[in-house]
Amino acid sequence: MARIGLLYPTRNAGEDDFADLAGRFRPTLDLAVRYFPWPADVNDLAGQNLATVADAVRRLGSEEHLDAVLPEVATGFDSVAFAVTSSSFLVDPDHQLATLRRLCGAPATSTTSAFQDAIRVLGLHTVSLASVYHPSFSDHFVNRLDAHVVHRVDASAGSDRELAAWPPERIVDLVARAAHPKAQAVLLPETALHTSRLTAELERAAGCPVLTATQVTLWSAARLAGVDPAVAEGAGPLFRP
Repeated sequence: MARIGLLYPTRNAGEDDFADLAGRFRPTLDLAVRYFPWPADVNDLAGQNLATVADAVRRLGSEEHLDAVLPEVATGFDSVAFAVTSSSFLVDPDHQLATLRRLCGAPATSTTSAFQDAIRVLGLHTVSLASVYHPSFSDHFVNRLDAHVVHRVDASAGSDRELAAWPPERIVDLVARAAHPKAQAVLLPETALHTSRLTAELERAAGCPVLTATQVTLWSAARLAGVDPAVAEGAGPLFRP
C-alpha cells in the first residue's frame, strides 16, 4: 500500500475531503496528513489586506520556512504532496518541489504542479477557471498553466477556514458561472473546498469535466508513489478507465 504524506497547514479545513477520496482509491491509499505551521507572526488571514495575505502565503511555501518546519513531520513516505494551492503558485514551483524532495526524501508534488500534470496527461488545450482568489492571485495560477484560459471567475473569497465552510451549492454556483462552451474542462484550484462527493454535480453545472484541487493533488501523489489509481465511480476525469 502506497504511503502518501499530505502536507497541510490549517487543521479542520479540507483535509477530511482528501481522506474521503483517498479511501475510495483502488488500491486504497495510506494517506497521512502532516500539519505544518504558518509563520509565527501570521494569525487569521480573514479580513487582512491583500498585500498581507500574499506575503503570508508566499512565506508559508518558501524554502526558509519549509526548512524550519518540515524535517520533523514529513519523512518516511513513498511520496509527499504540498496541498496548498496559492502557496504553490505564488512561489517558484520548481524550486519549491526541489526543496520538498530534499527535506522529505521522497518524490514530491504540489497542487499547482498537479494541475500542470493533469492538463498535460488529459491533453487539454482550453480550460475555464473557477477561482476563489482575488484576480491578482488568479493571474499567478493562470501563468503556470500550459493551456489557454477561455473564461474565468474570481470570487475574491476569504481565508481557508471560510472556504472550508462553503456549502455545496456555493461551490456548484462558482463552477456554473465559470462554464464556457469552448472549455474542455473547468479548473477549481482550492484545497479547502469540500468537493470529493460533488464531482457529478459540478460536471453537470460546467457541461464538461471538472478538475478539483483534491482530485489532482491525490492523483499526482499516487502516480509519484507508483500507483495507477482506479477509484470509485464519479471521482473525476483523471480516474476514468
